[in-house]
This record gives sequence, C-alpha cells and structure tokens, in this order.
Amino acid sequence: MHRLISDFFVPAFDLSTLNDSAVVSWQATGRVALTTDSYVVSPYFFPGGDIGLLSVCGTVNDLAMAGAKPLYMTVGFILEEGLPFEDLNRVLASMKSVSEEIGVRIVAGDTKVVEKGKGDGIYINTAGVGIVHDEIELSPKRIKPGDKVIISGSIGNHGIAVMADRSGITFDPPLLSDVCPLNSLVDLMLDTTRDIRAMRDPTRGGVATTLKEFANDSDCCMILHEETIRVRSAVQGACDLLGLDPLYVANEGVLLAIVAPAAAEDLVTEMRKTSAGAEAFIAGEVTKSPPRTVLYRTTTGGNRVIDMLSGEQLPRIC
Repeated sequence: MHRLISDFFVPAFDLSTLNDSAVVSWQATGRVALTTDSYVVSPYFFPGGDIGLLSVCGTVNDLAMAGAKPLYMTVGFILEEGLPFEDLNRVLASMKSVSEEIGVRIVAGDTKVVEKGKGDGIYINTAGVGIVHDEIELSPKRIKPGDKVIISGSIGNHGIAVMADRSGITFDPPLLSDVCPLNSLVDLMLDTTRDIRAMRDPTRGGVATTLKEFANDSDCCMILHEETIRVRSAVQGACDLLGLDPLYVANEGVLLAIVAPAAAEDLVTEMRKTSAGAEAFIAGEVTKSPPRTVLYRTTTGGNRVIDMLSGEQLPRIC
C-alpha cells in the first residue's frame, strides 16, 4: 500500500506530505460550500471521458451550481485487486489535468484495495470545498412566475454515450459524453447578471427530474417547449430504440438555470461565447399554476405532464 500511494498518488497530486489531514491556507472571505459524491460509472473508461475526469468535474460542478468558487478536493479510491496499473495511471492523469485546468487542488485522500470480485475495477469518492461570495444567493425558493428556463447545451449525451459503450452500440460520428467543468461558465454567468434564481446540473434523472424538484421547491409550474429542446440525432435515435426519454437521461456537462425574464436573452448571448455554453438556449418559462408541476408543451400544442423519475433509468451512469 505504501508503494502504491508513493508511486502513483503522490506524484499525480503533488502531495508534499502523507499526514492523515491536509492543512490549507484560507484567505478567501464569504460562505463555505461543501459537497461530497461517489462515482461508480461502468465502464470506467467511456467515450469522451473516464471515472477520474467525471469525479473531478462532478464535484466542481456541484459547487459551482451553488455559486461557489471551488478551491480544494479530497478523493478516496476503492481499487479492485487486479486493476491494471496503466488504467490507474490513466485515471490519475485525467484527474491531475482537469484539476490543474480548473485551479482546484486535490489535497488529501484515501486508498483501499478490495479482493478480486468484490469491486468493479475502481470506485471514487470525493469531497469538495469552495467559497460563495456574500452577495450571491441561489435557491429554488427564489424562483418566480415569469422567469425563464435556460439550458446550456444539448441533453442526454453523457447517459447515452456510457450506455451505448456498455452495450457495444457505436455511432457515426461517435457520440461522446459531455462531461466537462462548468465553473468558468458559471463565473461568466454571475458576472453577466445577478438575476439568476437557481442553477443545477441535471445529472441522474436528467432535465425532467431537476425541473420537477425546482417546481416542488418553488411551488410554481415549469413549462418546457418541445421545439426548443436540443437533442442530438444519435441520442434521440438511441432513446427511440431503447424506449428511453432524453429528458430523463443524465448529463455531466450541462447546466440548467432559472433566470429573471429581463436578463435571459443577454445571458444566453454571453453563454454562447464559451465552449461549455455554445449551444445555450431558452427552453421554457415559469408560471404560477398549476403549482408543483412540469409541463412539456409539444409541437402539436398539447401538454404532457412530466413527473419525477421513478427508480433509476440507467444504473451506474456516474
């Protein structure tokens, strides 16, 4: 175990000591945001990413959705006996690369090895900490009738890319996961306007479940318009084939924001200047009634009620 840590984790994360705790400098002012998550995606390498990239981006994105500037992370690894060292190195390299790109330091962690057959290669648990400036307040409780629903890109790419790879389904051109860090996009959005009510990255349960949670918390109605929703043809085709609804498929590089109506158009224009928000669009609006409801307005003029996802549509997706 000592050799495993010293040969792999110490150089990957530039760890200066192997103490049981990390001591970090704390000069920022504001409120503290904390998050934790576990990643069990199968397979741990998938088109467009891997479990290491996913674990860093997922943790950073959860902090960013609270309006926080991510600062530090811890990571815990559960490795199955027999995991190839080259696979471990590849995962660590992607974690190191994206954390350096974001400016987040991985400062502490833990490693356990379980017997062969008692794991599935590699699982990762993370914790993240960031700072929220005092003037930033994001909460579904702030959502009001008249607000606009903004989505930063096409939906369903991550879930379908992982599921397709797991099932041996290929696409031409290849369909890649959308996994990426969203903190820079969120910084730009908050610099553009403070009239953002709430944000969320619609991971498990997708856009539909996230909007249902917003509707419940705000006591409002969320309306989505079918003609505005962006779904790539490969994603829609796979969903049609498998009987899935892209509104419920996981995303890992897309955010959903509820914004005051006067700020929505300008905000989307600014978002489209970035790589993470290049496909941003206004997907719908908030109304007063029916309360705690999500409606999907079809191109034929009908309304379909969108409810919370029951069960897990695609297991082991993140």
